[in-house]
Amino acid sequence: MTADRPFFITTPIYYVNDAPHLGHAYTTVACDALARFMRLDGRRVKFLTGTDEHGQKVEQSARLAGISPQQFTDRISEAFRDMTRLLDISNDDFIRTTEQRHVRGVQALWQELERRGEIYLGRFAGWYSVRDEAFYDEGELVDGPNGRRAPSGAEVEWLEEENYFFRLSAWQDRLLAYYNANPDAVAPRSRRNEVVSFIKAGLRDLSISRTSFSWGIPVPGNLDHVIYVWLDALANYITAVGYPDSHSPEFSTFWPADIQVVGKDIVRFHAVYWPAFLMAAGLEPPRRVFAHGWWTVEGQKMSKSLNNFIPPKQLVDTYGLDPVRYFLLRELPFGSDGDFSHRAMVGRLNGDLANDFGNLAQRVLVMIGRNCDGCVPAPGELTDDDAALLDSARDLLAVVRGHMAEQAFHLALEAVWRVVGEANRYVDEQAPWVLSRKDPARMRTVLYALAEALRHLAILTQPFVPGAARKLLDQLAVPRRARHFNALADAPLAPGMRLPKPEAIFPRFVEAGAGS
Repeated sequence: MTADRPFFITTPIYYVNDAPHLGHAYTTVACDALARFMRLDGRRVKFLTGTDEHGQKVEQSARLAGISPQQFTDRISEAFRDMTRLLDISNDDFIRTTEQRHVRGVQALWQELERRGEIYLGRFAGWYSVRDEAFYDEGELVDGPNGRRAPSGAEVEWLEEENYFFRLSAWQDRLLAYYNANPDAVAPRSRRNEVVSFIKAGLRDLSISRTSFSWGIPVPGNLDHVIYVWLDALANYITAVGYPDSHSPEFSTFWPADIQVVGKDIVRFHAVYWPAFLMAAGLEPPRRVFAHGWWTVEGQKMSKSLNNFIPPKQLVDTYGLDPVRYFLLRELPFGSDGDFSHRAMVGRLNGDLANDFGNLAQRVLVMIGRNCDGCVPAPGELTDDDAALLDSARDLLAVVRGHMAEQAFHLALEAVWRVVGEANRYVDEQAPWVLSRKDPARMRTVLYALAEALRHLAILTQPFVPGAARKLLDQLAVPRRARHFNALADAPLAPGMRLPKPEAIFPRFVEAGAGS
């Protein structure tokens, strides 16, 4: 990776028909970890999230709540802002599709597509899902308990109205050529194959306006129409960096986006419609769209009927912020489906975090406090065992960097925890508590090697568990200017530096009502 090279990462903007839940937290934490990693690695980062606030579903939900659509979206959008604060998300921007900067940009995009002959007025007749805000072909529908349904299980209705259409069919061959030339533009590979198969099956022109409701961005020159919510929503990624001013510093710096992270249910919109819209407007598509999997909860699909949508605040209140972040990123490969269970969460918290990493930090720092007058010890000559541990810690950045480039968060964390394991074995083998009586000089070398390994581990875990990493770096007296990745090689611990009193970074989880 090249230092100072811009890096633009986006979450999908979250639809304001409901409150934030585990799925929203997962996407946002993953993007945050990647954004934090790139900043620490010297990249100039823009990290965007926000809310999608137009469409028939929002209009209906606001009516049921007895308030205006704007009041409804103000309330739910604020809940997503609250989620970013709760999860310690480091986003640089939060866009709402009701903002004027977005409205202006969407209308400009429409006019550019119209100017290039990519839009025409026609009549739509077909199946439409209000819940999904999506159109479906007859062959995509599935049988449900009360008739035909969308593949998502949502109800569909037959819709006929005058609409504007985007000439999506004209982009079929060009999209296939693009994905053939850029095989990593959609990940993981299973989603890329899904997208390519969908395109090869044939693309039909896409309805991009509606007249049956009014909560949306008006079509320039025809106020009877509002712009289809997906054209509106997808454009946020460019309106947030200054579009239509393609010469603005932000747009010229950050577009095309390096990675756009989405759930697998909306990969078609982001990997078929979105690049087609962009190329049709003379703009580059994003470099990569990554579609992650879904979580079940205690083995069951999340659904309103089961009332098992877990609010992020409930997770953080129960387990703590850093353990939640760690679990979401470690438990499964990014891109695969997984299950969230209390047992698995507690296992990661008490096993990986408290027993492995937390206990390592605690006993090393306590021994330094007890045997080295609370100061970083001065090492003597290194043995092969000392060098092996330090080499593992020093080699870790390159390994983690490679995994993060592929959004393999679980592999990055596995690599970190291998070094945690090596350090724990080294403590047991070297037994510094015995050396304190028999060979104090050797003990100081062992404790220095461990403290230096801890410094590497703390710096490298900042993207994943920022609070705990910050606490450990404070206890190692690492100055804030020396917490970026360049400092791993350039700023080792200085012998004689006084350290603060040790505090546990990962307390064990104890079930309510359990004994001590």
